[in-house]
Amino acid sequence: MTEPQKRPLPVRIRRSTDGIPMNDLFRSDPARPTRTAPKSAAPAAGPATAVTLPRRPPPAEPDLTERPGPAVPSWVAVLTGLTALGGAAATLWRARPLRTAELPPWQWAALAGCAVVAVVAFGGLTRGRTGSAWVLSLFGRYRGSVRRTGLVWISPFVLRRRIDVRLRHWRSEPIAVVDAEGSALRVVVLVVWSVRDTARALLAVDDHLGYLREQVEAATARVLSQLPADAFRGDAPTLRDAEAVGDALTRMLAAECRPVGVAVFSAQPTRIEYAPEVAAAMRRRQIAVLDAKHRDSVLTGVIDAVDDTVTRLTTRGLVELDDFERQALVKDLTVAFYTRSGGPADPNQE
Repeated sequence: MTEPQKRPLPVRIRRSTDGIPMNDLFRSDPARPTRTAPKSAAPAAGPATAVTLPRRPPPAEPDLTERPGPAVPSWVAVLTGLTALGGAAATLWRARPLRTAELPPWQWAALAGCAVVAVVAFGGLTRGRTGSAWVLSLFGRYRGSVRRTGLVWISPFVLRRRIDVRLRHWRSEPIAVVDAEGSALRVVVLVVWSVRDTARALLAVDDHLGYLREQVEAATARVLSQLPADAFRGDAPTLRDAEAVGDALTRMLAAECRPVGVAVFSAQPTRIEYAPEVAAAMRRRQIAVLDAKHRDSVLTGVIDAVDDTVTRLTTRGLVELDDFERQALVKDLTVAFYTRSGGPADPNQE
């Protein structure tokens, strides 16, 4: 009896690429166990999800806040200057028998003191305008703000910088943003604002007007990216609700500008339109949606009219219809009503 021949064992060639067999790269057999990742490896990244992190506005410097600056009514400064000039005149009157070179030192000191007081008294007079304020600083340190109007006296030894505190409005240039669906938009925003804290507006930021403009652009991009410009499917909230969009934009912009002393009262988008490169396509899409809604409303009205007509004819006993005749009557009435309502002659063209 012959010994059975032994079948050779199949030789399996394994070529590894980064530890994964080449013949397992495209294997989809669920029965075969797959190679598991080591415990130290990072988990595979799942689908990208939008994560909303709490965002806080920039912090404000607590020590830098507006406070009244040193200012004196103008009549006090004028009276002091006139008194100094009167004292100098009296000193010269008493020394009139003597020559100028023969004056004693105390008289020279009195004349010099009166001259300095007069120069300081009249040199510190300035005019305060309605709708503006003076921000005072001495050796780089904030000394206060003066909001008085008319003629006032401010020390001539402090640095005075004028700032506008009137209610102002600013209309932005078209801002390029995208909505929630990624459609490119052009938005124009009207902002009503004023300087509330003069110290922070002038000293806490390099240019408070430039800061406001940049924040308007950033806040507009954030707010308008939350909703689509138009709801082509259903009645979902859209950016066409100008009041809701304006309220959200105002709240966000006011929080961002409060640390720099700027109060934002209103931020309203005055124009929201599609960018030129997508405007034509979006216009066709809007027309198609409006046409579909119109056709749907017309068809609903036709169906209600046909149902009411057939119901009245049958309930009053005017006609007796079997199923075939009922279907024919419904079809004829539907075509007639739909054609008269402005739709195509054949409802199947829908």
